[in-house]
Amino acid sequence: MNKQEAIILEEKKVLCIGGANVDRKIQALKHLEYGTSNPALSLKSRGGVARNVAENSGRLGLKTALLAIIGADSEGEWLLQNTKNFVDLNLTELIHGKSTGTYTAVLDIDGKMAVALADMAIYDEVDEFFFEKNLSHIQNAKMILLDTNFPAKVINKVINSCKNTGVPICVATVSAPKTAKLPASLEGVTWLIANHKEAEALAKLEINSEGDFYRAAEVILKKGVERVVITREEQGLIYFTNQGDAGALVPPCVPIMDVTGADDALIAGILFGYLNGLSTEDSCKIGLSCSLITLQTSETVNPDLNQQKLLETFQIYFSKGISYP
Repeated sequence: MNKQEAIILEEKKVLCIGGANVDRKIQALKHLEYGTSNPALSLKSRGGVARNVAENSGRLGLKTALLAIIGADSEGEWLLQNTKNFVDLNLTELIHGKSTGTYTAVLDIDGKMAVALADMAIYDEVDEFFFEKNLSHIQNAKMILLDTNFPAKVINKVINSCKNTGVPICVATVSAPKTAKLPASLEGVTWLIANHKEAEALAKLEINSEGDFYRAAEVILKKGVERVVITREEQGLIYFTNQGDAGALVPPCVPIMDVTGADDALIAGILFGYLNGLSTEDSCKIGLSCSLITLQTSETVNPDLNQQKLLETFQIYFSKGISYP
């Protein structure tokens, strides 16, 4: 059996492509004052959108693999050791002489992000050869999750590959500046999930009202996307599809310890629902259930997340009229 045949016979996985970082979160103990020292607590945790979605998905029982690069350093080793129980890391590469990506978030007293700093220079090492040597894995995935941490040429090639092979793909936009890496045409993209600012940058319009969210989603749909989700912090999300299905979902209030990672959990939940045959709306409800679970921990990925925890949360808040997968 050759390598290509082995890949085809292997059980198809959700392949998450993009960032794998170390997160450092600094929580202010009082209201933030700029230009001076603030008392705070700090926490180190696993991060990177693709890596976070991969771990969340693995905890939900999806067969998941991570295609990423990390530094051959102590931070990278720590990241691998704390990811391997839930994610296939055979495709993740160690790069010597480069530091593992880091993301540092400063949170206000309420746990909301005040500012974040990202050291992602290692992703400049990703080139078209990296895509070519992993093409067979991309073409044989059950589904692709692609964040925008890699260079634009690689992102474009992954999207085009999915378009040509029919592999469903979800794009997570990561940040407003990184939306500029996405190609003008997004044909072949099954899901695109963005927050308020990322949607503004991608649609090139300001979002100031309820209607603006849908207008931004409509602009993105015209780029070729099948389903658009725009998150709205405590106001939940809106969704809009190229079939005309649209709606808003507002989650219940829960005690918030930290918002970091909530959107990544949302994405994993949406993919879980979609891969289990749920509608766009119901997949988004599964996603919001995962997000609620994550908001109630200081970890970027809640270590208590599993199918049973998801089922309990889903039944409490969203189960009316829905069959859990």
